[in-house]
Amino acid sequence: MPSSSSPVAAPILPNPVALKLAHAGLAPFVLGALLTMLIPADLHEGAVLDFVFHGLMAYAALIVSFLGGIHWGLGMRSSVPSPVPFAWGVMPSLAAWFAMLLPAHAGLIIAGLSLVACYLVDRRSYPAHGLGAWLTLRFRLTLVASLSCFLAAASY
Repeated sequence: MPSSSSPVAAPILPNPVALKLAHAGLAPFVLGALLTMLIPADLHEGAVLDFVFHGLMAYAALIVSFLGGIHWGLGMRSSVPSPVPFAWGVMPSLAAWFAMLLPAHAGLIIAGLSLVACYLVDRRSYPAHGLGAWLTLRFRLTLVASLSCFLAAASY
């Protein structure tokens, strides 16, 4: 809790361009999940479905890694750097790497859980950096992305 003599930084609001790009970034999640459910049964054993699952898994892993990288950026901005954001920042990348080593249906569950874990960590850390206003967006993105992963995994 900051003391009354400490200046409080103005909250950093989501940039309109960032909002549009963030929402556009959900397209691969939603499209991937839809395709896993809509591809005809006769193609389920073929390369088409494998391509869709692999593509969704790779995109999810990329986004999970990106979310960890944000914490490195926050750590580098601190005047007195703590090891915590750097240590946490590598955890999502390791989880994403592990998820990529698994079969798609299992990896998508790990990716979905990692997205939720990243959001829960961000809920605690963003306000300390004046980024609390981003949490509504983060919640919506996490909800759609993680549900897409879980639905695709369930359709395997």
